[in-house]
Amino acid sequence: MKPQKIRLNRAEKNLQLVFADGEFTLPAEYLRVYSPSAEVRGHGNSAPVLVDGKMNVGIDKIEAAGRYALKIDFDDGHDTGIYTWEYLRELVENYSANWESYLQRLRAEGKGRDPDESVVKLIG
Repeated sequence: MKPQKIRLNRAEKNLQLVFADGEFTLPAEYLRVYSPSAEVRGHGNSAPVLVDGKMNVGIDKIEAAGRYALKIDFDDGHDTGIYTWEYLRELVENYSANWESYLQRLRAEGKGRDPDESVVKLIG
């Protein structure tokens, strides 16, 4: 299902999608860490890459990719990955579960959202 409207809010660092059943906001950080690119999703059977330190990432530009998707250019230089309408809808519908899973993975690997912060594990 194609969104009826798409708005890039650079100041708030998010993408607003209007579907027939409502308006939804997806933060740039969420879109970046769940990028459908091979760089993030993995190549072939490889595991997805945990992308950390993207708390402050923004979106430079969005553009249509045919009639079925968006291409999103992030201000950290990431510009691969095509966000199909179906994938964007999945990201909307699974936002809470995906975000919690992401935060758990960061904690488990001793990583964080803030690029200027390092997690230190004390062994004693």
